[in-house]
Amino acid sequence: MPRYDEPFQPTLVHALRHHAREASKGFTMVGAEGTERHLPFAVIAQLAEVRASELQAMGVQKGARVGIVLPESEDFIITFLGAMMAGAVPVPIYPPFSFKNIDGYVDTLAHILRASRSSILVTNPALQQTLEASLGTREVEARVVSTVGLAQQAQSFRSVDVAPDDAAFLQFTSGSTNRPKGVVVRHRHLAANAEAFMVHGVDVDPRTDRTISWLPLFHDMGLIGFVVGPLFTGTPGVFLPTSSFIRQPRIWLEAISRTNGTITYAPNFAYALINKRVKERDLAGLDLSTLRVAGSGAEPISAKVLRDFAALLAPVGFRESSFLPSYGMAEATLAITFVDRSRGLVSECVQSASIEKGRADKGQLGAPDSREIVNCGRVFPGHELKVVDAAGACLGDRLVGEVLTRGPSVCDGYFENPEATRAAFKNGWLQTGDLGFTIDGDLFLCGRAKDLLIVRGRNFYPSDIEWAVSDLEKVKRGNVCVFSVPGDTEEQVIVVVEGARADTEALAPAVKTCVLERFGLNVADVPVVPPGGLPKTSSGKLQRQKTRELYMHSHLPKHRAGAANEGESS
Repeated sequence: MPRYDEPFQPTLVHALRHHAREASKGFTMVGAEGTERHLPFAVIAQLAEVRASELQAMGVQKGARVGIVLPESEDFIITFLGAMMAGAVPVPIYPPFSFKNIDGYVDTLAHILRASRSSILVTNPALQQTLEASLGTREVEARVVSTVGLAQQAQSFRSVDVAPDDAAFLQFTSGSTNRPKGVVVRHRHLAANAEAFMVHGVDVDPRTDRTISWLPLFHDMGLIGFVVGPLFTGTPGVFLPTSSFIRQPRIWLEAISRTNGTITYAPNFAYALINKRVKERDLAGLDLSTLRVAGSGAEPISAKVLRDFAALLAPVGFRESSFLPSYGMAEATLAITFVDRSRGLVSECVQSASIEKGRADKGQLGAPDSREIVNCGRVFPGHELKVVDAAGACLGDRLVGEVLTRGPSVCDGYFENPEATRAAFKNGWLQTGDLGFTIDGDLFLCGRAKDLLIVRGRNFYPSDIEWAVSDLEKVKRGNVCVFSVPGDTEEQVIVVVEGARADTEALAPAVKTCVLERFGLNVADVPVVPPGGLPKTSSGKLQRQKTRELYMHSHLPKHRAGAANEGESS
């Protein structure tokens, strides 16, 4: 039976006020230098109310959208909750990775602000001037303010009635920068999903559990999984800077050991990073025996990566049974399926060729023609899931089709985007765009029905990357194709470019630098094919899946020996 037995609050605002009565429990913020600041839930509620009054003083009314670009956890959480307490709708947006290509970042930011019709963008003093100047040239109406500027607004808080059916926040899917889609997440969706993954999923006990996270808060896993869920249940947590984890992954393990952490979560790449960067000599003094849930989701899960992680950390008390693979997406608030807590890491070996034919025939572990797929579990109580063929008919076990789900966690649609809403939400069922199969009710994911890339927990549309690369010298628009292929530890991004043989050596590093600076992505390979070498439809559209197939079988067109000056394609 679940160990959380309090009545669930109807909204996150109600939950925050309810748990503000807790004298000591709250969130601990760890700074980049290792300093710690503990904020009891009562203090968080007080600070959020002050932030709400500051927003109200700037004219923010109920229902208004408020953009948030704040890298620091404390500032982000207070502003996010403050906007909610004011009845506004926060819009979390990822901060710039660097200032090397700030124009590309601001283009994305401007699209989101316009699409959400945000009236205010809250950022920190270090970013305010740059963002304000850059947005001023892009016809964005949102007023850019810093957290310091907000603090100068003196006004008492005016209480606002927040109801379960009110929009809680807009969750923009990280994809197309030209047509961003903001998922409307209502308070009832948050309450339903938080109860699903906190109570039925991890079986939380707020008296003894403590969450540990370095995940960015602009992403749904970090925000809903480690702010919203714990606030609904009154579970204390520790927040580490994302950048600190990337630089020194061991701090994640140190925090779990130091605080007796019991619940953590991360995409597959994070476990792979630990395997690569942490050595046996680095384990001295660590104790991970308190960790009972080590979740994995947000991108394809590698059984080998998790097993290697478990083997590396077994000497310091980590148990492989702690693994909790899962599946989710923004349109379903966060979590869709969880593996049962008693099962840990479970996988199925299938024949690779059968998957392409719509079946999941049993394969042999380790065989070159077989593929190991991790069990992502089953849907929560009150929710449904099915796998369907192209005609919408339900498929039986081991038959591959598109995954559909419905239930109280599934959102209603995209903000002011009826066309996209009609395409993704049909008759109450969310069309996930993911391909998978079931075995006795458990879900196994095996691919994407669409071209969307999922890398390190973030989603990317190939067209965005293709357009960016097309701006490079020697590259023409329409002569770039982007896709991903499975790697040893995570999905690998491949960028195929048409170009003259003489430009081959220069193109590869230029493409890799462009994609890294613009999207924060590492490109694994940049094959340069002769002009006209990319397969296209009769109407001139790129055939990504065909290009990917050619790449996987080493059949991409090659430059002829000595042909250094081929003509350019039109």
